[in-house]
Amino acid sequence: MTSITAKVHLKGFFLEGISVRTTNQNGQSAKDIGELWGRFMDDDVLLQIEDRITDEIYCVYTDYESDYTGFYTAVLGCKVSSLDNIPGGLISLIVPAADYVKYVAKGRLPDCVAETWQQVWSSDLDRKYIADFDVWGVKAQNPDDAEVEIYVGVI
Repeated sequence: MTSITAKVHLKGFFLEGISVRTTNQNGQSAKDIGELWGRFMDDDVLLQIEDRITDEIYCVYTDYESDYTGFYTAVLGCKVSSLDNIPGGLISLIVPAADYVKYVAKGRLPDCVAETWQQVWSSDLDRKYIADFDVWGVKAQNPDDAEVEIYVGVI
């Protein structure tokens, strides 16, 4: 189940984490981002991000080649207070201030998130294709009854 809230304006933020270049074609992003999550957990990336503001995990989609049908970069990480101390092996990203449409994916993971992105891709939103992201917070910890916030950058 997905609920849509109104358009919101969010301040920009810094993110540190790990990344993968992928595409939504032929289910490739599900495989690549699944493997990215595996690396994130297996390598304890959360604990390597020393300047993190919270333990919420962000999956940011950025560096779009064109639109949701082309290549893009997925960055899995945490918000940080600055980009001054980036541990080796991690990357940094600045997510710019922008207007976003907020969705809340509710249900079984990862299905509810995938279904919400399907809705986004088939919508008529006037997307920016600069940065979109999922927020995996406390409500995302129960895989059978989760809530994940999804923010889609719009013009």
